[in-house]
Amino acid sequence: MRTHLLLALLLSAPLARAQQATLPLWPNGAPEPYTGGPQTDITKPTDRLVEGRPLAHLTNISKPTLAFYPAPANHNTGATIVVFPGGGYRILAYDLEGTEVCAWLNSIGVNCALAQYRVPLEKHFPDDPSDLEDAQQAMRVTRSHAAAWRLDPNRIGALGFSAGGHLVVVLGNHADFKRPNEPAAESAVSARPDFIVGIYPAYLAEPPALTQLSRGIDPSAGTPPTFLLQAEDDPVHEENVLVYFQALKQLKVPAELHIFAEGGHGYGLRPSALPVTHWPALVETWLHTIRILPQPK
Repeated sequence: MRTHLLLALLLSAPLARAQQATLPLWPNGAPEPYTGGPQTDITKPTDRLVEGRPLAHLTNISKPTLAFYPAPANHNTGATIVVFPGGGYRILAYDLEGTEVCAWLNSIGVNCALAQYRVPLEKHFPDDPSDLEDAQQAMRVTRSHAAAWRLDPNRIGALGFSAGGHLVVVLGNHADFKRPNEPAAESAVSARPDFIVGIYPAYLAEPPALTQLSRGIDPSAGTPPTFLLQAEDDPVHEENVLVYFQALKQLKVPAELHIFAEGGHGYGLRPSALPVTHWPALVETWLHTIRILPQPK
């Protein structure tokens, strides 16, 4: 009940703190040229609502950015999460799975770095590495600002929803990926997240059987500790987290899995009557368990 009320308060009001900084991921331009139209929000009145409210549909992201939302100074644990909204690699649900998430993270003393990565993409990693390149760069920009933003560089994780959940898993699997002719200075800062949170992630299990990992999903013993959550009635299929969790278990990677009976897909953290709405409290408890957050007194 406490979590439900807290989320209701967070989502019924605008962010209490504006972002401290918004930085380009690629000051000299993204590695691959972009030929689409200008960035826009294509939300329509007929789009589905989430708990009675619309959500942003940002697309044509040609100049990806990172917006930093600091936790309150008197409640800042030094931990940071880089957030990747979902949207099927076509759009970014930038409020539902972005700014609203930063508000929650700030409320528990966690800094938030919100990534806009390139969309739309016809293909994602491994066929097109643009998504992974942007995710790596978001981690590196965040970690390189640890001193200026008063972050602990050893407690920076990544959280993603749907396609963003796929992206954070790929990032955890391929943090050391190098593109052709990559400048040495870029890889001087580690892109590896210290932990991963995947909320209703997509594309982790290979269709149609959904019994094996998809191409590009390659966990190893060095994969970061991982939290996974999905609903059984998710049309994207709960096998995504089941198959990936078993792979992590075989590799002895610390992992936690939650599957709920109901919830569907794309609910973010907007409060509902379903038990899945309490997932933020489960993530917070897990962050204490893996000692990213201090132990409760």
